[in-house]
Amino acid sequence: MEFQSKIISVELTDGTLVRVEATSIGDRKIGLQTRPFSEVTGAIESLAKEISETVQKVKPDKASVKFGVEIGVDSGRLTAVLAKGTNTANLEITLEWGS
Repeated sequence: MEFQSKIISVELTDGTLVRVEATSIGDRKIGLQTRPFSEVTGAIESLAKEISETVQKVKPDKASVKFGVEIGVDSGRLTAVLAKGTNTANLEITLEWGS
């Protein structure tokens, strides 16, 4: 399956417009309509919160989390894509306990 990518405008909460590359996830083509970036940041916030809650449960002495997301468009909405089978999106969690 070949993904369509396009440079689109997204609007930040302060009204600033930013151009980003987005990949079509579904069968629809990416429209030119400006999308609110909060559609992506909300997903990032939820992901970070869930990871944080899990880390707090296992109580490591030290933790680091690194993740990359791509911006996708699915059914006309921006979507944070954590993994789609490429090397560009990832989730890396390092937990350390003292000996």
